[in-house]
Amino acid sequence: MPHRIRVVAAMIERDGKYLITQRRPTATLPLLWEFPGGRVEEGESDEAALARELKEEMEIDVDVGDRVIHVQHSYPHYDIDFRVYRCKLTQGDINHKKVHDHRWVSPQDMDQYEFPAADEKTVAQLLDLTH
Repeated sequence: MPHRIRVVAAMIERDGKYLITQRRPTATLPLLWEFPGGRVEEGESDEAALARELKEEMEIDVDVGDRVIHVQHSYPHYDIDFRVYRCKLTQGDINHKKVHDHRWVSPQDMDQYEFPAADEKTVAQLLDLTH
């Protein structure tokens, strides 16, 4: 049975556009785009993990709101339990500490960016939420 990984991501909206980040060239699934976030550590809440990951990756602070999307996806060697929360940026300019790049993208333009499979499902649900 594949290893299950719980991952949280932020849906941060500004002026009708959503923050996406690009994975580093040396990362797993290099240079693909994703909603910012990361793995939940043992004993950590989703909200605490999301706040920690965004601080580590981009030096930003957020208020974590409601969970808006929950998808599961199987990769060959592990399963992803992927939870997306609506977040509000409260402080900090985006710095690329652990991301390669970032963009603010409207939902209808998301198809111009290449996402990992789990994020693809999230983009599809985001489009449903915004229509």
